[in-house]
Amino acid sequence: MVIKMGEIVFITGGVRSGKSSYALKLAKKMDKEVIFLATGSAKDEEMEERIKLHKKGRPSSWKTIEEGKNVIPALLSIKPPHKIIIIDCLTFFVSNLLLDHQTEEFITEYIERIAKIILKSPHTAIIVSNEVGWGVVPESALGRKFRDTLGKSNQIMAKYAQKVYLMVSGMPVKLKEKRNEKIKKDID
Repeated sequence: MVIKMGEIVFITGGVRSGKSSYALKLAKKMDKEVIFLATGSAKDEEMEERIKLHKKGRPSSWKTIEEGKNVIPALLSIKPPHKIIIIDCLTFFVSNLLLDHQTEEFITEYIERIAKIILKSPHTAIIVSNEVGWGVVPESALGRKFRDTLGKSNQIMAKYAQKVYLMVSGMPVKLKEKRNEKIKKDID
């Protein structure tokens, strides 16, 4: 019996470039149960409103897991059969860990573990993140650490992903498409 290797579809781009909408569109096309793993939390009214709008855009049949820091236990709790998992987004996840005083090394190792867990599962994960290094250099040390750590985290996820899309003005630009056999060498 051959067990299907997991798949990672990584979607990155600027703020409001259409990343989350594209992730939802891809998931709706797949005929599987969808689990939405939300890493953001409402710390003010504006964020509460954003989260409400995101929830309205998802089918009510989808299960939502809200987990800002402990993504690995959340992923391990998702049992077969094959499911679609949307992780939205790495940006909040990295921010949450940095605000929890985790090191860049800890965070990037955690991101790599997430990728390997997904690839060893029977699930497809659509992972959303932001490209934050294209603008001005952040004024604060924490801002620069966030930019650098997220940049490295995105590189790790893109390395393990079978498909990588860059969203530009609502348009997906395919950066990578790779078969599982080549990815399998990286996780063994």
